[in-house]
Amino acid sequence: MRTRKKFSLYATLAVLAIMIAAAVGLLWYKAQQTEPMSQPKSLVTTINGDAHTSRSFTWYTDNPNMATVLQLVKGAEVTSFDGSTHVQTVIGSTTTIETGKGQAQGVHKVTVTKLEPGTEYSYRVGSGEDKGWSAPAQFLTEAVGVPAFTFLNVTDSQGVAEADFTLWGQTLDQAFTKFPNARFLVHNGDLTEEPEDEKAWDAFFGKTQHWLTRIPLMPVTGNHDEVDGKADRYTAHFNLPDNGAKGSIPGTTYSFDYGAAHIAVLNTESNIDKQTAWLRKDLANTDKPWKIVAMHRGAYGGNSYKKVDKWVEVFDEFQVDLVLQGHNHEYSRSYPLRKGKKTGDGEGITTNRQGTVYVVTNTAGPKFNDKKEDQFYHKVHFQNNKQMFAGVTIEGDTLTYRAYDVTGMKLDEFALKH
Repeated sequence: MRTRKKFSLYATLAVLAIMIAAAVGLLWYKAQQTEPMSQPKSLVTTINGDAHTSRSFTWYTDNPNMATVLQLVKGAEVTSFDGSTHVQTVIGSTTTIETGKGQAQGVHKVTVTKLEPGTEYSYRVGSGEDKGWSAPAQFLTEAVGVPAFTFLNVTDSQGVAEADFTLWGQTLDQAFTKFPNARFLVHNGDLTEEPEDEKAWDAFFGKTQHWLTRIPLMPVTGNHDEVDGKADRYTAHFNLPDNGAKGSIPGTTYSFDYGAAHIAVLNTESNIDKQTAWLRKDLANTDKPWKIVAMHRGAYGGNSYKKVDKWVEVFDEFQVDLVLQGHNHEYSRSYPLRKGKKTGDGEGITTNRQGTVYVVTNTAGPKFNDKKEDQFYHKVHFQNNKQMFAGVTIEGDTLTYRAYDVTGMKLDEFALKH
């Protein structure tokens, strides 16, 4: 009898030990799961306001209940934010977005204002909890009266698998090798193949984290970003100016200034007529000498998108200098054009606002199209089946555009002079 009682006691203790171990294991597992859920991902900075004194940020977390907190301090390469009386803390907004299969992620957006022009800041973002911060990064505000600056232009990173976005990352690495002082980046649309594929977004930002946490990315809406009139997954990833055309999805049309340039971003996927009126007003109200437009489907690209003919009339009316385009997955550069006709030979320097030049910088991703037939407006037109990028430098009365492939080979260059 005693033997049976001892056995029963030991069995009970063994069951209790197993239950305790299981409970401890479950708690440990949950702890391991909680930590990464609070970590910021897909962090990107944008210009949303005066680039001299403000900067905007967006990031995601797997936990939609996390707070939105940014800390910054003047100076480069600051690694510690604890205990410093000079650290500024800014609280932003948190929203939730459904990412499929009953899952939701937190969307975190914040804008920092009252910054000092021409100043480098170090910052981190997160929930405010000890283990919920991003790695520190740096950004530089626009200096007052900047005499010269460069920005980058890419398009159609449009990938699915992680390997696709490795190509996108390599393109940006080479772009910043050629133009290490580039102040922002204009992406001409089709950032991913499928906007509702959040893993693709993770890779898009993950492969370029070193750059996009520091240098503003100003995106254009492509046909793979707005689908069937919806662009919520695309716009959720960016904190963009809300100064665009009425009737457009906020963040898909907007304009901003940097240095001597005014850049208007158009959306070729919807609300085209109302954008025409907005564009005319937007260009009329700027006093910047350089007028640049960014759009996805090209007015004069590998082929022409006839639905935007009214926009071209506005480009001509206000003597837009440069139109950056995407969509065609090949390289093309037009002659200077006015009213659908060539106004120069495209050689040397185009002077005195002789005509608008239209370019497509091939693709920054894995997909290339066959070269389309040459058109009357093509000055340069080719398919090299390599990812490409361009650097646009504005210095006084001269704009210089230089296009390279991912190996660093320069393939085209032209200049405009006022």
